[in-house]
Amino acid sequence: MTQKQHNDLYAGLASVVALAARGCRVEKSGSTWNRRIMLPNTSPSPTFDRAFRADLEQLFAWRRDVRRFRCEPLEANALDELVALTAYAPSVGYSQPSRFVRVRDAHRRERIIAEYERANADAATAYAGERRATYIGLKLAGLREAPEHVAVFVDEATARGEGLGRRLMPEMLAYSTVLAVHTLWLAARARGIGVGWVSIVDPGAIVAILDVPRAWQLVAYLCVGYPQEEHLDRELARAGWEERDRSATAIIER
Repeated sequence: MTQKQHNDLYAGLASVVALAARGCRVEKSGSTWNRRIMLPNTSPSPTFDRAFRADLEQLFAWRRDVRRFRCEPLEANALDELVALTAYAPSVGYSQPSRFVRVRDAHRRERIIAEYERANADAATAYAGERRATYIGLKLAGLREAPEHVAVFVDEATARGEGLGRRLMPEMLAYSTVLAVHTLWLAARARGIGVGWVSIVDPGAIVAILDVPRAWQLVAYLCVGYPQEEHLDRELARAGWEERDRSATAIIER
């Protein structure tokens, strides 16, 4: 190899390294450095116009916690598609710690319903007088009507992500699963499917009933199906339980 060939080869290798560092791919054909520079394998970024943003705001506004379901089953593969979309939700350290359990066994469902009824009766004792009567009158779950039950867990033993981003905030794993649930919820609403989040249960009891690994902690027990009715306002507001708190969206500066 002559000095010129050596210099050309060195310059070519240096170019390859520099281009790779910028995210480009470089191909070599034959025995010579005929380089073909290629942009990273990406698709054009979509443009979200004003009409899309208006529709998205409507989707947010019409997402409701559904308690009244029609008994008809979901379309084939609908639940699989919704769960698949949760892969787009952010997760700390790209840990993807969410675990979804579809509860189809009738006996397990009955045990979960019994656990909810026990916990709900116990919760009612925390109120007195008219407030207690209002609580007892609320419909807080559609466990008997919903065609689908989905338990969503966070796998606290996952090795994915190697702890990145959660050394000082280990709860970020659970927050990641909450975002997965919210992603599923919005995707369901966009398809006319309702979701109800049942939180009046003992998480440990659900882990035992569903016989999942002990490292899995319950984040959400979801009822999923087509809603009987749709409302823009929230059911708890209609029932007089609570009003919207405008200060919840206030921005505080420091």
